[in-house]
Amino acid sequence: MTLKNKTTKLVLSAFFIALGIILPFVTMQIPSIGNMLLPMHIPILLCGFICGGPYGFLVGLITPLLRSVLFGMPAMMPTAISMAAELATYGLVTGVMYNRIKGKRLSIYISLIIAMILGRMVWGVVSYGLFAALGNAFTWQIFLVQGFANAIPGIIIQLIIIPAIMYQMRKVQVER
Repeated sequence: MTLKNKTTKLVLSAFFIALGIILPFVTMQIPSIGNMLLPMHIPILLCGFICGGPYGFLVGLITPLLRSVLFGMPAMMPTAISMAAELATYGLVTGVMYNRIKGKRLSIYISLIIAMILGRMVWGVVSYGLFAALGNAFTWQIFLVQGFANAIPGIIIQLIIIPAIMYQMRKVQVER
């Protein structure tokens, strides 16, 4: 389901930015839980699916940077900057992949998984550069633990919630 009306896409993009800023408040009392559940990722992935890749890219780029400026969390350097690259990739890839393969069986899951893998790879590359610029080491162990092992609960939640929302939206579209 991709919308055609630009005004609707802009309004929904603003909604997804707001949701991306608000959802982390649910887990902010325990930062390690937020790092595991990845609440900011969900609206960005949905934006890519619903509004398309370019909107998903911008929403993914803006949301962690704006949240960092407004609330100081995540810390701008290196976290918010590397998250912005990761989430921009999520938004772009979900939108582009889904529009290319929609209608095919499991298109939502395929788009979601490819976006998650590419987003994590971008996060790793950007984090490596930022950590090096700060004079710190960013090892394969850090990449694998922070990028994948710690994120397993959030990845599972995303693989359940996002397709469920998308299938419901498709159902509503068909009923119209």
